[in-house]
Amino acid sequence: MSHKVLVIDDEPALARALAVNLRVSGWEVETAADGHSGLAAAADFGPDVVLLDLGLPDLDGTEVLQRLREWTRVPVVVLSARQHGEDKVEALDLGADDYVTKPFTMNELMARLRAAVRRGQESTAPAEATVQVGDLTIDLARKRVSRSGVEIRLTPTEWGFLELLARHLGRLVPHAQILKEVWGPAYGKEIHYLRVYAAQLRRKLEDDPAHPRHLITSPGLGYLLEP
Repeated sequence: MSHKVLVIDDEPALARALAVNLRVSGWEVETAADGHSGLAAAADFGPDVVLLDLGLPDLDGTEVLQRLREWTRVPVVVLSARQHGEDKVEALDLGADDYVTKPFTMNELMARLRAAVRRGQESTAPAEATVQVGDLTIDLARKRVSRSGVEIRLTPTEWGFLELLARHLGRLVPHAQILKEVWGPAYGKEIHYLRVYAAQLRRKLEDDPAHPRHLITSPGLGYLLEP
């Protein structure tokens, strides 16, 4: 079954090239040249992943990202010529699942899109697989987490991070393993991704994010979910 990708980019030549290459590789593609039409297309087209350029003519890509995250968990891969580390951190902090810097190779982009789609797909875990961590209930089958019975919305990548820790409850999961299993085998040095997502999860899951009781950092080593 082919997957659907929405490309939001205002460079006509690049958008055409991306669409051609993606379709040849079996993707169903929709394109949008600005933020407003991109948001409308996201609602109408129902993509499995969004490829979002930050430099749009009407809305900044970060605003488009914020608006998407108000109503959808669809994986978003940011595409940008901005190479500063703070831009990457900001995009990840706003809910992006990955960040690809121009120039890029199509093979790398395809791999990152496939990884993003995998993170957004439904889990095949047994229906009874749940993990209890304090007042948090992590339902591995339905890909849901609730706190005292109230569901907490997570992005696909936030869920992937939490799910991996939940499956290794009480055990340290090294940085490299988290990056490989959540983001894909091409990742190994993007430790800042982990810091950003750990901070986001703590804001959603912990009583006091500055002094977490459950999502624990082992400096220089990795993370664990402490029951």
